[in-house]
Formats: sequence, structure tokens, C-alpha cells
Amino acid sequence: MFKNKIVLATSIVGTAIGCGALLKDYMQGGRFEKKNARADGKVVIVTGSNTGIGKETVLGLANRGAHVYMACRDMKKCEEARKEIVLETNNPNVFCRECDLASLQSVRKFVKQFKTEQPRLDILVNNAGVMRCPRSLTIEGIELQLGVNHMGHFLLTNLLLDQLKSSAPSRIVVLSSIAHTRGKINLEDLNSTKSYDPAGAYEQSKLANVLFTRELSKRLEGTGVTVNAVHPGVVDTELMRHMGLFNSWFSSFLIKPFVWPFLKSPLSGAQTTLYAALDPDLEKVTGQYFSDCKPKDVADQAKNDRVARWLWAVSEKWTGTLTGTAAVS
Repeated sequence: MFKNKIVLATSIVGTAIGCGALLKDYMQGGRFEKKNARADGKVVIVTGSNTGIGKETVLGLANRGAHVYMACRDMKKCEEARKEIVLETNNPNVFCRECDLASLQSVRKFVKQFKTEQPRLDILVNNAGVMRCPRSLTIEGIELQLGVNHMGHFLLTNLLLDQLKSSAPSRIVVLSSIAHTRGKINLEDLNSTKSYDPAGAYEQSKLANVLFTRELSKRLEGTGVTVNAVHPGVVDTELMRHMGLFNSWFSSFLIKPFVWPFLKSPLSGAQTTLYAALDPDLEKVTGQYFSDCKPKDVADQAKNDRVARWLWAVSEKWTGTLTGTAAVS
């Protein structure tokens, strides 16, 4: 009798593990399967690319022949990742360059160096991000999630537009999130000075990504430069390091095993980015939002052109895009 119970329990556990594995595979989402979509000789910048989705994006691009610049804050981790990628892809044209998106000065320095090295830029992937962190500020005093996820990339993109235009057809890929559907641009307190909610600030920054994408696509009409936003999915990366639910001792044993089947791997999370960056069918597609390698509709608040123009004007002011100086007010 006891033996039969052990066999039954073992069978139940085995079935549960098997079902979990099948669910995990299903939840990985769409795949960019076009192996003939090469990037030979194309020059690409990927921000935040020493780990997670960014690293897998660089790996995928390097495998397809691209010259990739890994724009990262931590040079030690970047160099370690670069060596792994070069070894795996046998592509020596992968480079580390320092770029801290929490410092507009660092962004400007990166662009200045890049322009001395490369006359062209075919693809810009705005991948780096922070999520639900305790309230902190960038060097210039911008709330960190808004500063890194939106403002730093806003400045980076605008400073590189001349090279993107001269290299057309070229592409910009902006990593947003389904979290934008819960976001709201706080017109009265954009910098979260009066009150701060980690989740709300993250959602605002992801909505800003979509609004920026849509507004920029209009400003780039006729240039041959496209810009699209992507939702990579819920991916198991270091981005979740500030979420206690995923990192505490308690969750490691009691919660994460149940959440695990629903999380994408970084490789799966990079698929829609690669799709938006390389799929030949998207050469003239711009201002769109993609998830699982398919177009998806955005939230109503992401379609507000008035707010998009307001955010653009504020972003110009805060990043000093027009004047060469930066000020937060």
C-alpha cells in the first residue's frame, strides 16, 4: 500500500513537471525564423547589452554578420559578455563602449566617440532599462526610471539621427512593455517629485517609450528611417532584481516555481527585437508596436498626440537637445 502511494506521488510529480515544461515552451511566444534575414556589414548599437535580452539581441545580430556596438554602463560585465559572444559567433566585430543612460554627459560622450569610429548607423536598439527601483535620480536630477528608460534614449536617438538618415534605409527599435497599458503621463508631476510609486513610475516610462516612438515616426516621414516599439514579454532577467516577489528567499521556494512556466527566457525575449530590426517585410513599416513578432494595438493613452507632443517638448528641454544644455524643472 505504501509503495503504491509512492508510485502515485512520483507519477503526479512527474506529470506536473512535464505539464510545466510544455507550458513553459508554449509561453516562449513568437520566434523570428527568417534565417536569410542577414545583417552582414550593418552597423548596430544595442544599449544595455551585457546581460538578458540585450545580450541575446547582440548574439543574434552578430550571428547574422552585423558590426555591433554594445553600449553599456558596466565595462567589466560588457567585456565578459563581448568575449562570450565573439567566441560563440566567431564574429570579431563586436565592441564594448561605455554609455551610462543615467548621465546625459555619458550619452553625449558615447555618441561623440562613436561618430569618430563609424560614418554610418543602420540599426539602433534602445534596449536598456530599469524597473521598479527605489526612488533615485540621474546625474541631471531626473527620476531614474524616466531618465534611463526614456530621457537617456531620447537624447541618444536624437544625437544619432544624422547618421541614421545618411544610412537609410535604417531602423530604430524601442523596447517598451505591456506595462504601458497601465501607464499615465503625469503632466503635473512628471518627475515624481511630489509622490513616487515604483510601479507607476515604471509604467509611465514605458508609456513614454510608445509615445516617443509614435511621435518620432511622424517626424521621420520621408527620411527612410523607421522606428517601432516592441514588448519582449515577461522575461526572467536582472530587470526584476528590485521586485521582492521574484528575489526573496520565500519566493525562491514557494512562489517562483509556480511563476516559472510563465516567464520567457532572454533568448525568447529577444525575438521580437530581432524581428523589428531585421525582417525585410518591415523595411517601410514605422510607428508600430509589436509583441511575439506580430503587430499589436497600443493603449488609448498611447494614441494621444497632444500628450506625445508635450512629452517631446519637455524631453527636449530636460535633455538639452536643442540648446546643448540640460535642466529639469
